[in-house]
Amino acid sequence: MSDRLSRLFSRCKDKSRAALVGYLTAGDPDIATSEKLIMDLAGQVDVLEIGMPFSDPMADGPVIQAASERALAAGAHIKDVFAIASKVRAAHPDIGIILMGYANVPYTIGFESFAKQASDAGVDGVLIVDIPAEESYVCEEALQKHGLHRILLLSPTSSDMRIKLASEAASGFIYYVSLTGITGAEMGETTAVAKQVENIRKFSNLPICVGFGVKSAEQAKSVAAFADGVVVGSHFVSQIPDHLDNRDNMLTALHSAASSMRGAMEKSAV
Repeated sequence: MSDRLSRLFSRCKDKSRAALVGYLTAGDPDIATSEKLIMDLAGQVDVLEIGMPFSDPMADGPVIQAASERALAAGAHIKDVFAIASKVRAAHPDIGIILMGYANVPYTIGFESFAKQASDAGVDGVLIVDIPAEESYVCEEALQKHGLHRILLLSPTSSDMRIKLASEAASGFIYYVSLTGITGAEMGETTAVAKQVENIRKFSNLPICVGFGVKSAEQAKSVAAFADGVVVGSHFVSQIPDHLDNRDNMLTALHSAASSMRGAMEKSAV
C-alpha cells in the first residue's frame, strides 16, 4: 500500500495547514481541455480527485451531473481517466491522486482490471460512493492487491456504529460529507460540522477531509481550521460551463479559483 497519502498529510500537518483536495471530472468539456485543466489543478492541490464520468451520478448535484454529461458526450472513457492520471503522476510525483465515481464503472471492466490499471497509472486510492463499508467484499481484495486505498464517506446522519465500521474498513483518509443531500448544496454554518469531525476522531486516526458545499475561500478557511483536508468540487467544476466559449478564460478562471482557496487555507495556518 502506497504511503504517499500519509506523507502528504504529514507535510501539511508540519506546516500547520489542511490539505487542499480538488475535484474535476475527466473528459469535461473535452478530453484535451480536461487534461490541461486537471494538470493545472494538480499544480495547486495536495490531493487530486479525478471524477470517472458516469451517466447516472445520483449523489451529485446539477453542476457535476452536467460535467459527466459533457464528458460522455465528448467520448470520454475510463481509459482516458487512467491516461490523464498517469500524466499527472509523471508531472507531480508527490501529490495524492484519487479516482472518484460509481461502482458501475469498475464493475463493467472488472474490479481486478480496474485496480491494476489504476495502480499502474499512479493512483493512490479510490472513492466509490455507492459501495458502502458493509459491501467492502465486492472490491476490497482487488484494491488491496494493487495497493490502492479505499476512501469511505461519512455524513451527518452516520451513527457511531457506522462511523466505527467505516473507520475500520477505510484507509488513506475519511471523506466527511458536511451536509445531507447532493454535491454543490449550501454548506451553511460550520460549527456542527466541526463537532461531527471531532466525534469521528474518537473512532479513527485517519485524516478527515471535509467536502460538499465548500464554494468560497472563507468557507475553505473555516473548514481548514478543524479538518485535515478541505474538498472542493462543484466550485471548481462550475468554472467550466461559465467559459465554454473560451478555453483560455476557462483555464484562467479555474487557476484563480484554486489559488484563492489555497491562499485562504494557508492564511488560516498562520
